[in-house]
Amino acid sequence: MNSWKYGLEEHGATIVKRDEGSDPASVIFDAIQETKKTNVDVLICDTAGRLHNKKYLMDELLKIKKVIDRELPDCSKEILIVLDATTGQNAISQVKAFKETVDLTGIVLTKLDGTAKGGVVLGIVSENNIPVKFIGVGEQIDDMEIFNSEEFVNAII
Repeated sequence: MNSWKYGLEEHGATIVKRDEGSDPASVIFDAIQETKKTNVDVLICDTAGRLHNKKYLMDELLKIKKVIDRELPDCSKEILIVLDATTGQNAISQVKAFKETVDLTGIVLTKLDGTAKGGVVLGIVSENNIPVKFIGVGEQIDDMEIFNSEEFVNAII
């Protein structure tokens, strides 16, 4: 388990998890029920490991979205795709596939602490009209920053 998860639990957050192999949509359903029971304001669902070229994983993602929409129809939803800045052109096909499956509202661009500049994100944003919301510039939780477009463009130039 990642250290940041322990940090969340130390601050009163509940982590809902199940054994490996559990249906991801059922885990999300359980998390929603826990959220409703405890009257929590924010629920974060991490579907890490989704590969856009694996149909069964994308089908699971669609099932998760349907569970969330059914169980929390009136809540505000932020659906973010996390892209590795070193991915390059493959990121374009990733965004396209995810956008066809779920209504992406933003991008989190990681690994900007190395040699990657993340220039491919310019094409992704302009083609898909999806904003970059956060960037990762390191491996610690404090290394996540709110995206600043002016600073990003200056860093590329």
